[in-house]
Amino acid sequence: MPPDPVLCLASASPRRRDLLATIGVAVEVRPVDLDETPGAGEAAHDYVLRLAREKALAGARLSALPTLGSDTAVVCDGAILGKPAGREQAAAMLRSLSGRCHEVLTGVAVSGPAGVLATCVTTRVFLRPIKEAELAAYWATGEPADKAGGYAIQGLAAVFVEHIEGSHSAVVGLPLFETAELLARQGVPLWNGALPSGPMS
Repeated sequence: MPPDPVLCLASASPRRRDLLATIGVAVEVRPVDLDETPGAGEAAHDYVLRLAREKALAGARLSALPTLGSDTAVVCDGAILGKPAGREQAAAMLRSLSGRCHEVLTGVAVSGPAGVLATCVTTRVFLRPIKEAELAAYWATGEPADKAGGYAIQGLAAVFVEHIEGSHSAVVGLPLFETAELLARQGVPLWNGALPSGPMS
């Protein structure tokens, strides 16, 4: 039998659910619907932390379990790149990222007995130059349509990534090292209960 959930995930993202499963955290999924429009002049760091906290609090109203909320933003030249509205916007996003470095910021918050604990992780991603034919072919795969910044590092776009500085899992959707620390502080066990809950250091 599958393990009983020990955490509420306030997100429909299969990537976040799968990442939590890799560290042995079974979840109940309770997606929340929030306005994710950045505030006027809101910095990317503040934006992802705000949304992570809001999602965790909204999800906590639907569950008795500690609740995790998270948000990821791709940032280039100070601009937050969300999910592309269509082919042309996706291509424009990838052109702006082509052959250079950009940042991916992921905020994660866990609501539980210790209140709402949150952190933000920044990862620098370096993409090789991307050809126009590759942009068209990549869009045709369907992968970029629902991805912030118009690409998925864990998917077909991995061929564009020269290297990263920081957390790969954070770019996918959840920084596992930092998330494990927050979960431990909220008393959520890891490794399907094989690792007792509590501070990890």
